[in-house]
Amino acid sequence: MSSDVVIGDDGLARPVWAARDPLLRDYYDTEWGMPVRDEHGLFERLSLEGFQSGLSWATILRKREHFRAAFAGFDPDRVAAFDDSDVARLLADAGIIRNRAKILATIGNAAATVALRADGGLAEFIWSHQPADTPRPRTLAEIPTRSAESLALSKALKKRGFRFVGPTTMYALMEAVGMVDTHLVDSHRRGSSGVWADR
Repeated sequence: MSSDVVIGDDGLARPVWAARDPLLRDYYDTEWGMPVRDEHGLFERLSLEGFQSGLSWATILRKREHFRAAFAGFDPDRVAAFDDSDVARLLADAGIIRNRAKILATIGNAAATVALRADGGLAEFIWSHQPADTPRPRTLAEIPTRSAESLALSKALKKRGFRFVGPTTMYALMEAVGMVDTHLVDSHRRGSSGVWADR
């Protein structure tokens, strides 16, 4: 077994990053890597991944409920209608990451999400970039940080007006929503998404 895997007090194997912090452990055990195929869920994940850029995921998870409240539950229609007073409100909200560029990107991405409905919607658009295969990492060092598919998704989203959707951020999104399974081979969560037939 890899040294990147820790056996928890419950006897289950997890990667080091998910073994120490109870919040990360719960996220890993119940949500990370599970398929998200609806517009609302994907818009929230896309937004949070954008805010995470340059920060730790634990920071975002700790602020997640504040983000949901501040961004109208990540309802794309409502967020797309945000105006200057909403931007000012968000910049004054200590419960979220107060980064003007990321706030404006989230509002713009909401409008782009609404516009995508005419062409099948955000879920279909994102999942159309699912790779034909998934990594089978034994160590954290073997987990890619980007792929040809994440680069293609990044470029395609940017053409549609999305921002803060670079290829590394899009690979993190693909991991989070089950498009690839980068659970370590020895982890108790490997294969849990049901998307990939083999463990």
